[in-house]
Amino acid sequence: MAKVSYEFDLYDKHYKLETGELAKQATGECLVSCGDSTVNVTVVVSKERKDYDFFPLTVDFIEKMYAVGRIPGGYLKRESRPTEKATLTARMIDRPIRPAFPDGFRNEVQIVAMPLVADQFNPVDTICVMGASCAMRTGGVPFEGPLACVRIGRNTQTGEFIVNPTYEERKHSDLDLELAGSATFISMLEAAAQEISEEDMLSAMAFGQQAIAAFCAEQEKFFAKVAEVNGPIEEHTYELDEPIEALHNRVFAHFDEMSAALKDDDKLHRIEKVEKLKAAIVDEFTEEEQEEWAVALPAELKSLEKHAMRLMVVETGERVDGRSATEVRPLMIKPDYLPLVHGSGLFQRGQTQVLSVATLGMLSEWQRLDTIEPQEGKRYMHHYNFPPYCTGETGRLGSPKRREIGHGNLAERALLPVIPSEDEFPYAIRVVSEVMESNGSSSMASTCGSTLALMDAGVPIVRPVSGVAMGLIQEEGKTVVLTDIQGLEDFLGDMDFKVTGTTKGITAMQMDNKATGLTPEILRQALQQAHVGRMEILDAMLAQIPVPRAHTKETAPKIISIKIPVDTIRDVIGSGGKVIRSIQDETGATVEIQEDGSVFIAGVGEAAQAAADRINMIIKVPEVGEEYHGRVVGLQPFGAFVELLPGKDGLLHISRVAQGRVEKIEDVLSIGDEVNVVVLEVDDKGKISLDRLDKPEVAPRAGNDRPERPSRGKDARRERGYVSKPQHRHFSDAAGAEANEGELRPGHRQLRRHHTTRED
Repeated sequence: MAKVSYEFDLYDKHYKLETGELAKQATGECLVSCGDSTVNVTVVVSKERKDYDFFPLTVDFIEKMYAVGRIPGGYLKRESRPTEKATLTARMIDRPIRPAFPDGFRNEVQIVAMPLVADQFNPVDTICVMGASCAMRTGGVPFEGPLACVRIGRNTQTGEFIVNPTYEERKHSDLDLELAGSATFISMLEAAAQEISEEDMLSAMAFGQQAIAAFCAEQEKFFAKVAEVNGPIEEHTYELDEPIEALHNRVFAHFDEMSAALKDDDKLHRIEKVEKLKAAIVDEFTEEEQEEWAVALPAELKSLEKHAMRLMVVETGERVDGRSATEVRPLMIKPDYLPLVHGSGLFQRGQTQVLSVATLGMLSEWQRLDTIEPQEGKRYMHHYNFPPYCTGETGRLGSPKRREIGHGNLAERALLPVIPSEDEFPYAIRVVSEVMESNGSSSMASTCGSTLALMDAGVPIVRPVSGVAMGLIQEEGKTVVLTDIQGLEDFLGDMDFKVTGTTKGITAMQMDNKATGLTPEILRQALQQAHVGRMEILDAMLAQIPVPRAHTKETAPKIISIKIPVDTIRDVIGSGGKVIRSIQDETGATVEIQEDGSVFIAGVGEAAQAAADRINMIIKVPEVGEEYHGRVVGLQPFGAFVELLPGKDGLLHISRVAQGRVEKIEDVLSIGDEVNVVVLEVDDKGKISLDRLDKPEVAPRAGNDRPERPSRGKDARRERGYVSKPQHRHFSDAAGAEANEGELRPGHRQLRRHHTTRED
């Protein structure tokens, strides 16, 4: 295939599609760009058909750090396991493409999207779907397309929608809506929003559908150019699993029995009855027939279960557990479920049960992100775990799978708009949702449980958040929208539409849609039902914990934030970190100082406040008239240095240490003595002069107590009060400095130079 390039502009962004130069041995390839951000997308379809009862599609998004001009961290200096963002992008590509393949397609398909350049202005994720669509079409792969994905933002000032906003534009948007599908229907949706209304969300979705259609039209122009250069694009023929009429009739003869087996509100009992019926049906076939239809027979049994469940809903309005279409399952809500942890909440809806646990930490414990995107990290983290026991199964426990990462991200986006700012609540926050039991909608249970945990932890969230999963059944020309779907309705239904929000509006959404007839009216009904369901669940939550707790728990670290002058940072840290280490060791608190003078102090109990008091003492400048109980830390012939605060000394002149004349400072004070003093003066250099309170009496010396004549010499001159000018320059106290210059300050006695004679 010869190289073909096609460039176009849409919604104020420049795009480029290119094929025929790279990865020529792949089934199909496309180089797609937005601005300078460039992704190479390849698709490979296996030549042999697999005997699977599912469509074997694999999608990978491979981040390369050279795309942003960085060398990977770590010892090996190469990319390792996919980041969370890479996993979420792979899911974004997979979800609209999977339902676009024909039923019965059993050849393995692998799509690999690899960003080559990430310009830090234009995101690389949404354009991957368009790249995959072009790679499949130019490679002759049969699918229902073309397909595209767009991100819709909304300018908070103008209210205008933005298609594929840049990172900078996303900072000023109250909506982050990703939509994917064809020119006529939406098959995938992800959204995060700042509590926007249902009507505004519907308008954004309608605008997004128009944008998808515009990108699909540009792809058609690209395909026409490829055909013009290289000849018509021929679609390859692949063998599909086709229904076998004889098998279908024999299996569907048990339709009424399957309908009866499905009517049970207990998930495990229902599964047991359905599996028992399926086994009985299989026993009706000979060994030769079972061997011949080894793949087709299980698929037909699944089809029987699917149609029985769907017809029950559209014909009777009753679901397998006896609920109506709009009914929410029974709720059990328990905040403060665990002792000692910082916050916890147990949320159960039907047979879906999630325990969420919140942990508070220092801001330095935020999650650092090493990706090709500009975001450096996040202080609010939500992790979701789905162990095999929650569905009564065995399995390997290990790193989270794609589904767990996707569900955790949804719950994180749902709560992020209500998390308080760092200034209001200077903590890093982690919430872990452990799915204890699952029968559908565990991500929404995680959102509700995490709200309980945050409120129990004393996190002052803006408003509580609840969520519910909506479903859709379209059968025999009838449509039913279901509230609070369970697992069976998710697997066998046409839509899984999750909506979270507060009383004010929507905070997050996620949708996977298999129905091509999803009209705006159906979406409006789904959002309205979701609002009613969310409010019912939220009322039940608030009945147990109406507001966040006024204080964090005793087991949680107390974090105090203070601001200190930048020029005092070195005083708080001390030489080699001596001061800050002593504060932490003596109080048990953790202290973090930022370059702008922001100080965050964390500790359990009174430790944080004790450390804050120590720091405030260090940065405090004593004022004239303030009294202190200090400790003598140094003695000089002219007076004593008294420590008023950590790192803050003042000079108590020898003339003020006692009542009466003091010949030697050592006669009155010793190092370590504690004295009560008052601040007399603080000069423009910060030097402090002190006066002693409650001065002791000093008796005058008797004539016969005259001291022994001192020896002559330099040392003797020092002892008797003679100080040379070079020595004066070393004095750090205010009085001594002025004495060097021969100046007399108020309240200070002039130091005089004495001349000795032999008679002395």
